[in-house]
Amino acid sequence: MTSPVPSWWRLELEPPGELEESLLWRLETLGIQRVALQFRPEQRQLRTLVAWLPEPDWPETERQRLGEALAALAEPFGCELPPLRWHRQAEEDWALSWKQHWQPDPVGQLLLILPAWLELPPEYRQRQVLRIDPGSAFGTGSHPTTRLCMEALEGLELAGALVADLGCGSGILGISALALGASQVLATDTDSLAVRATAENSALNQFSAGRLQVAQGSAEALALLLAGRRAEVLLCNILAPVLAELGPSFEGLVSPTGVGLLSGLLVEQVEPLVAVLEPLGWRCRLGAEQSRWALLEIRRA
Repeated sequence: MTSPVPSWWRLELEPPGELEESLLWRLETLGIQRVALQFRPEQRQLRTLVAWLPEPDWPETERQRLGEALAALAEPFGCELPPLRWHRQAEEDWALSWKQHWQPDPVGQLLLILPAWLELPPEYRQRQVLRIDPGSAFGTGSHPTTRLCMEALEGLELAGALVADLGCGSGILGISALALGASQVLATDTDSLAVRATAENSALNQFSAGRLQVAQGSAEALALLLAGRRAEVLLCNILAPVLAELGPSFEGLVSPTGVGLLSGLLVEQVEPLVAVLEPLGWRCRLGAEQSRWALLEIRRA
């Protein structure tokens, strides 16, 4: 007797920019790792989030619960979750269709995010190539908060710099720093899957374990990796409430002449975060903004 051919649910929605990172995070926490963001580099605002879920594991009741869990993420932002579209997709080649959603993605003037299975297009040969496995998610470089950090890194003198990455996700920011000349990146994340993704993506880019060291944990774990040193550059792409909680730990991570690049916050969250950081001795400057998201640059006052 022939076994039934497995099939998948393909979930599609157009996420508001401020919800995108939270939706990706929530899907990851639910064990949904086959996720892609479909867009054209020249039409970055038109984005579709696509996820694939095994049909036997996601009956109608579970799909309804997933919709409710995702809708709850929209409430703090004062917006509504767009309708979820569900489509059945045969096993045939869901992996191939998933990979077709990812294309080479230029960032700033110097960097190129290249999915691991693609060849380098000739028109991008002058860029620094960052090979990423989007299957690891946790930050594929498509979200404005990640791009703001990457573009800000281009404007820094990184030759020989020690860089600390707090909440490293996929490791893309640390990998960007190394590609731009940093001597070493020390990174931490509270999620063990993110730690593994960072190590795997570092290996994809042929950086030794010594040049990019990653450990599970938060600021305390990063301080242990630094072993008494302080970084010239601190990268922290985390949501604003967490940035505020981490504020007191920044002094022990950044050298007196160093800079912190904080992203993951909405433009309207900048002033409340500045109100937390300035009394701690930080001079804050709005470095850039994109699609309601902001990058805050901090230095010792």
